[in-house]
Amino acid sequence: MNNITIYDVAREANVSMATVSRVVNGNPNVKPTTRKKVSEAIDRLGYRPNAVARGLASKKTTTVGVIIPDISSTFYAELARGIEDIATMYKYNIILSNSDQNRDKELHLLNTMLGKQVDGIVFMGGNITDEHVEEFKRSPVPIVLAASVDVNEVTPSVNINYEQASFDAVSMLIEKGHKRIGYVTGPMEEPINKEMKMKGYLRALSEAGIDADEALITEGDYTYDSGLEAFEKINELSDKPTAIFAGTDEMALGVVHAAQDMGYVIPNDIEIIGFDNTKLASMVRPKLTTVVQPTYDIGAVAMRLLTKLMNKEEVENHIVELPHRIEIRQSTKS
Repeated sequence: MNNITIYDVAREANVSMATVSRVVNGNPNVKPTTRKKVSEAIDRLGYRPNAVARGLASKKTTTVGVIIPDISSTFYAELARGIEDIATMYKYNIILSNSDQNRDKELHLLNTMLGKQVDGIVFMGGNITDEHVEEFKRSPVPIVLAASVDVNEVTPSVNINYEQASFDAVSMLIEKGHKRIGYVTGPMEEPINKEMKMKGYLRALSEAGIDADEALITEGDYTYDSGLEAFEKINELSDKPTAIFAGTDEMALGVVHAAQDMGYVIPNDIEIIGFDNTKLASMVRPKLTTVVQPTYDIGAVAMRLLTKLMNKEEVENHIVELPHRIEIRQSTKS
């Protein structure tokens, strides 16, 4: 826990506490040289101004920050529900902020929440960069990733084995006789897509002796619209796919509707598999075969892991991997 106070900053910078307060609060009546000296002292010491409880003796606020890419997403909404239910069970309040999967906004929100003296943070973001990891390391409170990957496994996290899950989905299609399998991937700058799901897709093809065709791989952005656009692009190929694997259910739903609009009968003309098993998978017709990522459980387990870290309880594994499976519905042949 970071116990650095305004007094420590004042002593480090050799100024008064009133001067430090003016710098922290953006008061213009501070000389540039003094402001620079105080700012450098704040950075050196890792001081975080307490926006919530400056006058409280207790260092605990029983508040947890949750940074989420898009609360309108059915996937992240279910994750957030898992987090909230466990937080409530352990008597923590939630501050939830939308990052729009924007790196600068994510880092800003991280520091804003630390300034509010949260006791811990659950972070969800697509692309965990080295800059993110460095900020996580500097944090005075525990941070846990949920459905987000730090490829170096420095930051505690809860996920599934995305490579194996993708391998299993594509292998199922191969076992059904498909050789031309399209893949609608999420943003390729994100490790889950580039380092994991893509590797699973390519490994399944390779082990079956099928050459990968880059023309069958289309990048989306997790949304329904990107699924529509992806299928329209893939469908322009002269040698069309007979099956599609989509990296999220929302993109798979876009693929389903685009194919239907073009006259395809699913699964007779083309088989489609999604990923996540959100509520959308059972709402679409035909119902979507999909990789079951235990979304609610990932959120719940991430919050439970965070409670252990916040209370300095023993943690056996800081990298938690939950099981996955494939739910076979009507978008693939039985």
